[in-house]
Amino acid sequence: MADSKSTIGEKVKALRKEKNMSIEDVAKQTEISVQALTAIEDQTIHPPLGNIVSLAKVFEVSVGELCGDDADAPFCIVRSGDRQSVARFESSGNKSCGYSYVSLGQQKKNRQMEPFIVTLDPAEAKNVQSNQHIGEEIIFVLEGEIEVKLYDHIDILYPGDSIYYDSTMPHIVRCHGEDPATILAVIYAKEEMIIL
Repeated sequence: MADSKSTIGEKVKALRKEKNMSIEDVAKQTEISVQALTAIEDQTIHPPLGNIVSLAKVFEVSVGELCGDDADAPFCIVRSGDRQSVARFESSGNKSCGYSYVSLGQQKKNRQMEPFIVTLDPAEAKNVQSNQHIGEEIIFVLEGEIEVKLYDHIDILYPGDSIYYDSTMPHIVRCHGEDPATILAVIYAKEEMIIL
């Protein structure tokens, strides 16, 4: 995954123009607001993972390609010291908006899963918005505590706990408690997301 929030914004804008789509067209197909898409393209916010999956589907590219990953190898190894963190930002002053993440699948071509290590910020837990997108997800808690909300069901997960769900369900995953939480999140974007 690219280490700069500008890469995805530039890629989204270039793909939108290449596909001859207006921002309104993309907003309608992804259910991402025009305001948020404009901010993504202007590089004032970084889209959450669910939005990246939705954008990749609309543009008919892999999630990795949208994130600037050339994905040209049959396997990948990501050393702990080589992980590249990407923070999600909101438009006012580039303040963190709940989490940062690193890709564990960079360079693996034709992948059907997108694995991430995600760090959730307790200070921003109240600001996390509901999300939904194509595919399935599994979350495994490595450190700290998280709150997961699926429709009206709310549960607290602790280190060693996991949850597996259909990502088309409205869902919120946020930090619970006063300490940051770290999770392994794997998104299976389904075969229709794989562009060979």
